[in-house]
Amino acid sequence: MTLEDGRTLSALRFGDDDPVVTFLHGGGLNAHTWDATILALDLPSLAIDLAGHGDSSWRDDAAYTGRTLYPDVVAGLSQWTNAPQLVVGHSLGGLTGAALAAGAPEVVRHLVMVDITPGIDPNAGAAQIRAFFAGPTSWASRDEMVDRALAFGFGGGTPERAARGVFLNSRVRPDGRVEWKHHFAHAAAALAAAPEQAAAVDARSDALTEILSADGWHDIHALVAPLDLIRGESGFVTAADADDLLAHQPRARVHVMPTGHNVQESAPAELAALLAELDR
Repeated sequence: MTLEDGRTLSALRFGDDDPVVTFLHGGGLNAHTWDATILALDLPSLAIDLAGHGDSSWRDDAAYTGRTLYPDVVAGLSQWTNAPQLVVGHSLGGLTGAALAAGAPEVVRHLVMVDITPGIDPNAGAAQIRAFFAGPTSWASRDEMVDRALAFGFGGGTPERAARGVFLNSRVRPDGRVEWKHHFAHAAAALAAAPEQAAAVDARSDALTEILSADGWHDIHALVAPLDLIRGESGFVTAADADDLLAHQPRARVHVMPTGHNVQESAPAELAALLAELDR
């Protein structure tokens, strides 16, 4: 669909009936990360490409936070759904889901955040994602991108899953080189190539982290819909992070799965079964 400012918002729709579940992916991923989970869940679903990802337009300001992304989701849901949704958000998608549930509670009947809270340490697992994307802006082949993903522990744990993820998250340029489709990699590479900006960027990042944490907790406090947190046992959210979430939102429930950060790629069938149980 075309948004009011002319940008494009892309999504995948599963099933013939109106969607009852909406999925929001993490940073550097796209709607296809949910394919296997949605097929296992077997419910009419919508998986949205957040701005700057997949086939959705990049933002000129490169501002990719829950607060900046959720208005696009509201616009998409108004066109593609006709009932409040079970919203499942992974990582950045989870923070976007929280902003959505706080800012437009009429469209969210239940929120599930996957391996993310507003209070996670950005210098822990999240730093690994930044390092992963701060590489070349183009590659000779997708095989090189798969090797890099596996070297960083990403891609769902197997070469086959990594290859599928890379294929769906990259494009071939006219010159034959391959690049990531999302804006994150290009922005991260540009910063890595300009070390003189590092101190200023770090200072802005520290300030932004404080702002995002405050805004994120405000969204958690404002929730009306039920909240469930699913964390990977070896993911980014620690047991202490989960306890912190419960301190901010005592009505929330916490569930642990034996996976890393990308729960939907490592254990899609198990995640689908848990979602079905949570939404009864």
